[in-house]
Amino acid sequence: MDDSEVEAVKDVSFKVNKGEIIGILGESGSGKSTVALSILRLISSPGKITCGEIIFNGADLLKLTESEMIKIRGAKIAMIFQDPFSSLNPVLTVGDQIAEAIELHQGLKRKEAWQKAIEMLEIVQIKNPAGRCKNYPHQFSGGMRQRVMIAMALSCNPKLLIADEPTTALDVTVQAEILRLLKELQQKFNLSIIYITHNFGIVKHLCDRVVVMNKGKIVEEGEIIKVLSNPKDEYTKKLIGCLNELNRS
Repeated sequence: MDDSEVEAVKDVSFKVNKGEIIGILGESGSGKSTVALSILRLISSPGKITCGEIIFNGADLLKLTESEMIKIRGAKIAMIFQDPFSSLNPVLTVGDQIAEAIELHQGLKRKEAWQKAIEMLEIVQIKNPAGRCKNYPHQFSGGMRQRVMIAMALSCNPKLLIADEPTTALDVTVQAEILRLLKELQQKFNLSIIYITHNFGIVKHLCDRVVVMNKGKIVEEGEIIKVLSNPKDEYTKKLIGCLNELNRS
């Protein structure tokens, strides 16, 4: 390997079952976000995927053309990010942005797409959805913008939702509301969710299984209850120790 190359992620392998929420847990630099971006082939240059496979619905995503991946992104696999403000276009109303995604992936006409955008805002529990569709991103609070991003992500009925630390920038109360909403929507639509976080507390309350990453590798994987009660890896023990300290404080 060239001296200038760094392996951000190595030998990472896990499975997400239908209707399951799996947490990928680790500190900053552990490689968890790289894994999330790799699934959608969104690794920025000069980064690249050099080997392996990413199987979704029986197909290896690494072997698809870019035009084929465009049909996957948003329609089959959707993603929400930590900062919704940077993900939303400031000069378009939220209704326009949700409707645009629906038109692109579902082939609906503008009027039908706009109506579905209103329905999606209602699903994510935004009051007066018809009126709020006409508002711009800066007219929403941080929590409401994240709800808009969730509405956009789910508007095309994806099978898999990747959530990359979507509540980190929110205060604790709003964070709890968003997590509760994600859980409700996961059950409503029978979604599979990959939840990326550094917070073991979130994983404990939201996820069915956890994948613990450290320095680009998986160090532990298993059902939440089993990992919490009997962690094998020293790094996992440290993370659980930090959680216990927070609970005692």
